[in-house]
Amino acid sequence: MGRAMGLAGLLVGLFLVSAVLVSTSLRHGAPRAEPGPEPAEWGDASVAGPEDSLWPLPQWVRTSRRQLQLAPDRFQLLHGAGSSAGPGCGLLQDAFRRYYEYIFGQSRWRKRSSGPPGGRAVPELLQLQVVIESQHSGCHSYPHLGSSEAYHLTVTEPVAVLKADEVWGALRGLETFSQLVHEDDYGSFLVNESEIDDFPRFAHRGILLDSSRHYLPVKSILTNLDAMAFNKFNVLHWHIVDDQSFPYQSIYFPELSDKGAYSYNHIYTPSDVRLVIEYARLRGIRVIPEFDTPGHTQSWGKGQKDLLTPCYNEEQPTGSFGPVNPILNTTYDFMTKFFKEISSVFPDAYIHLGGDEVNFSCWKSNPDVKEFMKKQGFGTDYAKLESYYIQKILDIVSSYNKGYMVWQEVFDNKAQLKPDTVVQVWMENNYAHELSSVTGAGFTAILAAPWYLDYISYGQDWKKYHSVEPLNFPGSEKQKKLLIGGEACLWGEFVDATNLTPRLWPRASAVGERLWSSSNVTDLEDAYKRLTNHRCRMLRRGISAEPVFVGYCAHEARG
Repeated sequence: MGRAMGLAGLLVGLFLVSAVLVSTSLRHGAPRAEPGPEPAEWGDASVAGPEDSLWPLPQWVRTSRRQLQLAPDRFQLLHGAGSSAGPGCGLLQDAFRRYYEYIFGQSRWRKRSSGPPGGRAVPELLQLQVVIESQHSGCHSYPHLGSSEAYHLTVTEPVAVLKADEVWGALRGLETFSQLVHEDDYGSFLVNESEIDDFPRFAHRGILLDSSRHYLPVKSILTNLDAMAFNKFNVLHWHIVDDQSFPYQSIYFPELSDKGAYSYNHIYTPSDVRLVIEYARLRGIRVIPEFDTPGHTQSWGKGQKDLLTPCYNEEQPTGSFGPVNPILNTTYDFMTKFFKEISSVFPDAYIHLGGDEVNFSCWKSNPDVKEFMKKQGFGTDYAKLESYYIQKILDIVSSYNKGYMVWQEVFDNKAQLKPDTVVQVWMENNYAHELSSVTGAGFTAILAAPWYLDYISYGQDWKKYHSVEPLNFPGSEKQKKLLIGGEACLWGEFVDATNLTPRLWPRASAVGERLWSSSNVTDLEDAYKRLTNHRCRMLRRGISAEPVFVGYCAHEARG
C-alpha cells in the first residue's frame, strides 16, 4: 500500500513539474523589454528539458525544441567581432580552455557512434563567439563590488553569441552555456537553441572558509574556488587566522606564523596567497581577507610580544592572556605596519576586520586597563573600550584607502563607523530586526545568519537555505537596497580538507541560487530536480559534492 501510494505521489509530482515547465518563457524572473531573435520552433522546454540542469536559474530563459550538435574536433570558443577583449585577454583565453574541457571532458577522446538507428541529421553549432561591449573590459583588473556580471546568450545555428559589458559577465555566461550542453546516450553533444538574459540579484555572493581551526591546503582552496564559479559565487571571505593558529606568513612580521602556525608546513606563503588571489580573479571571484581583532587573537600573541592583554586574578598575573591590549601605543604601531602589508598584499577594496565575540573578563581583571578606563571616562562599560580600539583600527585601515567589513557587534556596540562600512549580520536570533537596524542607520549590510553551513543535520537542509528571503525584514525600499548580498559560512572546528568540499556542496549551491536568481524562484520541487543534475555535473568536474538525496548520476555507469 505504501509503495503504491508512493508511486502515485511520484506520478502526480512528475505531472506537476511538467505542467510548470510548459509555461517556460517568462517564469524565471523579470520580463525583457524587447523580444529577441526568433529561432525556429520556439516552444516549451518540457520535451527536451535543457533547463533541468541550469543552476542558479537565470533571470530570463527561452528555449526551443530544436537541437544543435557540437563536434569536439570542430567546435570553437572564440572572441567575436567588435569585442573590446581579444586574444590578448588572458582571462578569457584561460576561460575558453577551461570551459572546452568542462563541456567535452574526457568524452572527446572516445569514439562516438552515429546516433540512434534511423535518426535524423542534427544541425551543427560551430562556435560560441564572446563579445565584450564595454571599452573597460576588465581583462587585466580585479573584480569589485560594482563589476557587471550581466550577460546575454543567444544559441542559434551555426554560431552562438555571448554578449557582456565586462569579462565578469562573460565568465557567468560561459558557465551557463556549459550547463546547456549535454551528452546523449550515443556520445553526441547537444544543445537546444536558446536565449538567456541574466544578471545577479545581489552583488555580493560569498563563501566563508576558515583556515585557522584546521589548515586548508592551497589545493583544497583552489578546488572550492572552482566550485564557487560553477555556482556563480563571487567572493571568497578568507577567515585566514584565529585563536587556534596563524597560518598567514607575514612579510613584515614573520614570527607571527613562525610561532603562531600549527607548524612550519601549515602556512600560506606570499606566493600561496598570490596564487589564490589570481586563481580567484580568473574566475571572477574577489578575495576578502579577515584579520579578526581584538578577540580571536590568541595565536597572534605567540609571535608578537605584549600584543595581548595580561589577565589577572586578585591583582596577580595568571600567565594567561585575553584580547589585544587596547591601551598601549605599541599595539597601534604594530597594527599600522601590519595592515599596511595586508592592504598591499590583498588587492580588493575591502578588508574584513572582525570585531565579534570579544570577552571582556580579562580586560576587567587587569589593573592597568581599569585605570585607563577611569581616565577615559568609560566607567565600567567595556563595550566603550572595545569601540575605542575598533575606532583606531578603522582609522588605520582607512588611511590606506581601504574599505572595511565588520561583524555586527561593532555596530551594536556603537563604534563610530565610516558611511561605507559593510556590516555582516551573523546572529540568527532575530536577524531581520538587526538588518532593519543596520540599514536604518544607513549602513550597507551582508546577511550570513541563516546560512551557517557548519551546523549539520540529517536530511535535505538545502531546502531551508533556499527558502530564505533576504529582503524579508522591516524597512523602506531605500533600506532594502542597502542589503548587498550574503554569505554561506563554513567554520572549521570540525572541517578540514577531508570533508570541506562535500560538506559545503551542494548545500551552498542553494545559497548561491537565492543570491543570484529572481526572488520568485521558490519552487523546491523544480529546484530539487535541477540541483540533483547540478550535483552530478559538479562530480563530473571533480568536485566531491555530497548527494542531495537517493539517486544516481548517469556518468557513474560510463566509468
